[in-house]
Amino acid sequence: MTGALANSARLFRAAALGALVVVAAVAAFPAVAEKSVEGFAIHDSPMPIPELEFQRGDGSPATLENFRGKVVLLNIWATWCIPCRKEMPTLDRLQAKLGGPGFEVLALSIDRAGVGAVRKFYEEIGVKNLAIYIDGTGKATRTLKVVGLPTTLLIDADGREIGRLVGPAEWDAPEMISFIRKRIKETRKSASG
Repeated sequence: MTGALANSARLFRAAALGALVVVAAVAAFPAVAEKSVEGFAIHDSPMPIPELEFQRGDGSPATLENFRGKVVLLNIWATWCIPCRKEMPTLDRLQAKLGGPGFEVLALSIDRAGVGAVRKFYEEIGVKNLAIYIDGTGKATRTLKVVGLPTTLLIDADGREIGRLVGPAEWDAPEMISFIRKRIKETRKSASG
């Protein structure tokens, strides 16, 4: 009987910890107006994002400011994250479909192993359309209050967070592409008038 009680106690602690993570995520981002495609939470109004510093695949420095004027889908991921690995091909296809002067998928790896680990992973799975960006310090996860991987932020052309999704998604699914196109269009409208 003590084994059963110990198992029950462990299950209760695990459930309580899971509930705390959800509560923490909701507390960190309370102004969510709508739930949309695949659980993407859209904020009531765009939220400012603190400046992020990271590196390009060639080692040169980059910041989100470098992407000002574009809608950005910022995906925080790592090569050791199984759900991240599974969704990466869909992000690559999304970039191939929508990427250009008005939109970019920014896949920001938090791998401490460096650019080589990301480059090897991209080669293994055939990523062809995504640039390599890395934050080996993990500062991005703290700055953006990331509670799990992958976490994806939709950022408007002014560099503000429109919404976020915690967990993997099928980024190249027709409803997701339509959802992102709508956000790109809305951002263009607000920028022009």
